[in-house]
Amino acid sequence: MADPVRPLSYRTVTPLDIVSWAAAYFALIVLRLLPFGWVSGLGGGLARAIGPRLGKSRTARANLKSAFPDKSDAEIETLVRQTWDTLGRTVFEFPIMHRLLDGPDRTRLDIEGREHLDAALATGKPVLFFGAHLGNWEAPPVAAGILGFSVNSFYRAPNNPLLLKLFAKRKTPGELIPKGAPGAKRAFTLLKQGQHLGILVDQKLNDGIPVPFFGRDAMTGTALAEFALRFGAPMVPIRCVRLPGARFRLIFHPPLQVETTGERKDDVRAIMTAVNALLESWIRETPGQWLWLHRRWPE
Repeated sequence: MADPVRPLSYRTVTPLDIVSWAAAYFALIVLRLLPFGWVSGLGGGLARAIGPRLGKSRTARANLKSAFPDKSDAEIETLVRQTWDTLGRTVFEFPIMHRLLDGPDRTRLDIEGREHLDAALATGKPVLFFGAHLGNWEAPPVAAGILGFSVNSFYRAPNNPLLLKLFAKRKTPGELIPKGAPGAKRAFTLLKQGQHLGILVDQKLNDGIPVPFFGRDAMTGTALAEFALRFGAPMVPIRCVRLPGARFRLIFHPPLQVETTGERKDDVRAIMTAVNALLESWIRETPGQWLWLHRRWPE
């Protein structure tokens, strides 16, 4: 069996990288000393105070106004603050998510839809779990650890090369696969071996295909559909909803059913259209829990 793909960085380390590395590791030490709720609240509070003033918020406001043209400026600003709150909490929770596996913090994660998971696993095929940057997108691997199965996941390596080791570590079962061509090849190999794969499919991919999302075409990656068609793999949607008190609800939904025609290009588009429609319905229910900060659509 081939070895896991190691994350690579081709950028030279700068003095700012060293400073941010030192700050990150100091913060990590401090956060690991604090209760989970305090860590989450601190991250959310800082992000709410600083984030709306940053240039990224202009992107969020434009996205939100396009998606929700009937909302007032005040409602849009509330959603911008909620977006930053979600991001801040998730970033600060990242290094302590393993606490949800057992111990007193285990009760912070409610898992629903176990029957859908069991049915997909019972097929004996590799399962494709897909979701979005909603609630806390690090919760699905934790749920896998709690329920006793392994899932391999894609991740984007940080820009700072010194932080690669921090981002590539986790205490839940499954391999972390860096995004890119070598990572895609590795994912194919793992699926061929019958292993499961988790993919977040809500971000822009320039070499994807245009698929409707909130009434506008958005460049959408096709790996999920390509893998599903190649391996006959069930596609299980996973949604994380953030609850008050630094708690989460992780929901396994029934496998996505899309009628196929045998025309690969058309089938890929049909699958990804259904995927985007499902994600949009989730986001509309809890719009402040999605990352409106990235340029998901063309200018």
